[in-house]
Amino acid sequence: MKKNNNLAGKQIAIIGGGPSGLFMLKKLIDADLQGISVRIFEKGNQLGAGMPYSSSGANDEHVTNVSANEIPELEQSIGEWIKQVHPHTLARFKIDLSHFHDYKVLPRLLFGEYLADQFALLAKKAANIGIDLQIFYNSQVADILDQPANKSVTVVLADNSSCAFDHLVLCSGHLWPKRHEDKIKGYYDSPYPPAKLKQILNHPVAIRGASLTAIDAMRTLARQHGSYRISDMGRLYYQLNDPKSEFKIVLHSREGLLPGVRFHLEDSILGKDSIFTPDEIKAIRKANEGFVPLNLAFEEKFLKPLSKQDPVFYQKIKDLPMEDFVDKVMELRERLDPFQLFRSEYKEAAQSIRRHQSVYWKELLCGLSYTLNYPAKYFSAEDMLRLKKKLMPLISLLIAFVPQSSAEELLALHDAGVLDLVAVGAESKVVPQQEGGIAYHYTNEQGEEKVVEYDTFVDCIGQQHLSFDDIPFPGLKEKGTIAPAKLQFRVQTLASSLLEENQDIEIGVDGQYYLKVPGLAINDYFQVVDKYLALNPRIYVMSVPFIGGYNPDYSGLDFCETAADQIVKSLVMLA
Repeated sequence: MKKNNNLAGKQIAIIGGGPSGLFMLKKLIDADLQGISVRIFEKGNQLGAGMPYSSSGANDEHVTNVSANEIPELEQSIGEWIKQVHPHTLARFKIDLSHFHDYKVLPRLLFGEYLADQFALLAKKAANIGIDLQIFYNSQVADILDQPANKSVTVVLADNSSCAFDHLVLCSGHLWPKRHEDKIKGYYDSPYPPAKLKQILNHPVAIRGASLTAIDAMRTLARQHGSYRISDMGRLYYQLNDPKSEFKIVLHSREGLLPGVRFHLEDSILGKDSIFTPDEIKAIRKANEGFVPLNLAFEEKFLKPLSKQDPVFYQKIKDLPMEDFVDKVMELRERLDPFQLFRSEYKEAAQSIRRHQSVYWKELLCGLSYTLNYPAKYFSAEDMLRLKKKLMPLISLLIAFVPQSSAEELLALHDAGVLDLVAVGAESKVVPQQEGGIAYHYTNEQGEEKVVEYDTFVDCIGQQHLSFDDIPFPGLKEKGTIAPAKLQFRVQTLASSLLEENQDIEIGVDGQYYLKVPGLAINDYFQVVDKYLALNPRIYVMSVPFIGGYNPDYSGLDFCETAADQIVKSLVMLA
């Protein structure tokens, strides 16, 4: 980006100093915006790490699901940085520098320290190029008030102090609202912070979900009740500390499936390198009544690259509609025992890593998920329903990228009889019990209705897209600064037929049918828009839980980098 001083003198607030805030600051520096003032409000006492990579989201036993070579460029590579880490810290996390390479996944707390150090380097760089940067720790933002008449936006802190800015970027990251936790004994709305799970239990623990969040809980709970060892054959196995203990972990999955295991990823075909350009989106919408068809995206960003990367697999599925492709892939997963399939995929992934060769259809499908974020706001409502019903459940399984060490622990727990998986279906219910614990209501695979009680329950379905009503800044909602995200139906008769069964369908003031999707509405540059689709030149949102309707894929650091880049482009254009 060319040097630009038109923003000189402007004051920019960044709400949240985690990974999103880190990349936002980096992109402001990369744009060489001399003379701007940046204020970062961080509710904790550490920058860079955010929730996932701090004690709020991890213990020593938790690891990332990305390797060093997949991290967007920062001031130092992990390979450079890790050579400077104190030997005591390396020993704590069992890091042997002689065996470290860029394909290693890191302990999350150690990765948090890396991000914190990168933030410190960026802060020095900001000062050197003439950016006035101030950081406010332990600063909880209570509200945000737009002031159109003054062309400013006000940040209100929990202590009722306030400050006005020209622009604001919301980077507040993960949000885990408590609904029953602390009210119902043994009920946990999330496994975070994981320190709360460090307790000894003499009964089965119910976990809702079976992906990365569930594995976080599993890793912590298992270590409280036993230990892992290596057999003479070199295989990991698990032993309870008390052989008479009735402790067990029971995962409850809608599909009765376990997530995909991490395999070797090739940089050349990552999703971030295959996004639609603005000109492509414009041309596609012009030819399709303002919409971006999901079938076209599936063809262009999955099938066509697959034909080059894996022509053998492509020939098997090239004539299948998207739904039939998903059914074909899911049919095998649903037919096999989930632990048998998981063990098979673990072996396939190990071979992929050993040979440095990707499982191309899986990588391209995960890349497609990332690619769809940009045009998702231009999907028809019916295509969004198709995406959520068919494609996203498959992608959510594959994109977990369970690290090898976590996969080995999961299999060891199952072999020890300490880990089970129950398929509960989409209509299952978790009913809190006033005396403590929960009753799990579900229909099993034999069609039998079940009610199973548990003294301890951990909700591990992961970070959910927040509804518009759950967004925690009343000033933005009450003044109409932000509006709920929604998508128009392309076929109005279809919407009419679904109206009674889908409460998220509504009729707009224009008489057209719309589907309400989670969170608030934004444009391509992450600017909030009001109900009249008028953009706001002051407020940007890259907090994924708030914009999940228009950004259905949670893509971690890659998403942070892409969003921050778009926001800075917008700021420069507005100047």
